[in-house]
Amino acid sequence: MHIGTIGKKRRSFPAVMLAIVLLLCGCNAKDKTNTDDIIILYTNDVHCAVDDNIGYAGLAAYRKQCEQETPYVALVDCGDALQGDAIGTVSKGEYPAELMKRAGYDFAVLGNHEFDYGMEQLDRLMEISGARYLGCNIRYTGESEAAFLSRLLPYEVVSYGKVKVAFIGVSTPESTVKSVPAYFCDENGNYVYDFCGESGAALYRCVQENVDACARDGADYVVLLAHLGTDEASSPFTSRELIANTRGIDAVLDGHSHSEIPCDMVKNADGENVLLSSTGTGLCNIGRLTITANGNIQTGLIGAYPEADSEMADCIEDMEAKYEAELTKSVAVSEAALTTASDSGMRLVRNRETNLGDFCADAYRFVSGADIAFVNGGGIRADIPAGEITYEDILSVHPYGNTLCVAKATGQEIQDALEMASRACLPRPDDGENAVGENGGFLQVSGLQYTIDTSVESTVETDEQGNFLSCGEQRRVKDVMVLQEDGSYTALAPDEIYTVASHNYLIKEGGDGMNIFMDNELTVDEGMLDYEILMTYLTDGLNGTVGDAYALPQERIKVR
Repeated sequence: MHIGTIGKKRRSFPAVMLAIVLLLCGCNAKDKTNTDDIIILYTNDVHCAVDDNIGYAGLAAYRKQCEQETPYVALVDCGDALQGDAIGTVSKGEYPAELMKRAGYDFAVLGNHEFDYGMEQLDRLMEISGARYLGCNIRYTGESEAAFLSRLLPYEVVSYGKVKVAFIGVSTPESTVKSVPAYFCDENGNYVYDFCGESGAALYRCVQENVDACARDGADYVVLLAHLGTDEASSPFTSRELIANTRGIDAVLDGHSHSEIPCDMVKNADGENVLLSSTGTGLCNIGRLTITANGNIQTGLIGAYPEADSEMADCIEDMEAKYEAELTKSVAVSEAALTTASDSGMRLVRNRETNLGDFCADAYRFVSGADIAFVNGGGIRADIPAGEITYEDILSVHPYGNTLCVAKATGQEIQDALEMASRACLPRPDDGENAVGENGGFLQVSGLQYTIDTSVESTVETDEQGNFLSCGEQRRVKDVMVLQEDGSYTALAPDEIYTVASHNYLIKEGGDGMNIFMDNELTVDEGMLDYEILMTYLTDGLNGTVGDAYALPQERIKVR
């Protein structure tokens, strides 16, 4: 194959209309030709954006337009369609799966976040979506195979007139750390799901075996539907590395890194060009791969589409009405009011332990299985009243959509984090929205007990942007104790390694100046959404009832 031309089609529309922006590039023709084009429409990382940007109504309309051009049209998704917004959380992925079925998806691959609802629900979601799910590198080593695996094929070869196109699915080996690790384990905590993640070579070999099988089945073109991404942090499992170490693939349609790639040319193991494309996220683009009647292959992105399919629009409206009704339904009960403030209404969550802070931090530790959990007080935005708890209540507590991360950290790093978080504490918190002594980075904790001695002047040093630099020998955080499995506490050991659960804002992005864990090894990397963590703890950890144990703060943080 050789590099084709890269061009941009420009059209003028009135200001009130959206233009179709289609970026294309392609490769020279193969020998096999058809009387009509083959169009493969592709999406990735939709993340429940059912009515955002182009939306499913625009996608459905564009598909109908393509079907007027040729009888050979397919629609595929490259993962992470069913999670990412509250409409997915409320329905455990079922509402977006129903819309996928209405849109008419032919094939899909499992992104890491398709696993967020657990394996039993995943089986149901695959059935609801109506798509044929493909995954050549997902293996199970347990005793009784999970039901969803029976729905999974490594590849499928489809005849479009005289031309056979093979679709192969591949999911990222990062799934086990970028969803909920426990879902990939048996009851003894042993991993029973494998994504050929022991090495890059293992993944490349697995994919190559399936490419070769497609060739034996008579495929004229091989299209890889991938959820791998192009981020360097995902090496050696990126789509570019996969292409460079395989042969026989014509195009890779990719997801996972949310990259917008209209068309890139990547050399394979034989030095031939392979097309690589990805649509971004949230249906901001529709991807279009065209195998022309004379055998050329090209990819491009539809950057906007001015039409909407009326039937799909009505379906989305009905779905959103159901979702709004679900928000107000009771999902649990609380025997105590979980608050950010004192009885007098003084906000405490940014300078004192609160019972809601305890609840949130416990949720992170429960879901992750980490030794310790941190939640910044500034990220806890609303109270939960006593009585019935609704989805809306949970969404109000954690409205940001941060994702679960777990880092390995030394006891010394944990001590530094506590010191950084406690540097503004006063003996008595002052009232008011901008109270002295408040700090959005104050940590609500689980798995720890300690004392903040406010008589000690903070020796924390930060840079001009407020990021942690160092701490002197004088420390105001004292007597830090770590909870053990038997319920006892032992002293935090500076040189010991612990697992620390929080969210991407604190662990990866250094939010509130907490840059202490940014370079640490992650055992969970942007897994479950923050409000899903609270919901999972409510339903699975507390069986739907927040008991009297949370009536008051549990004296994990003493301030004197």
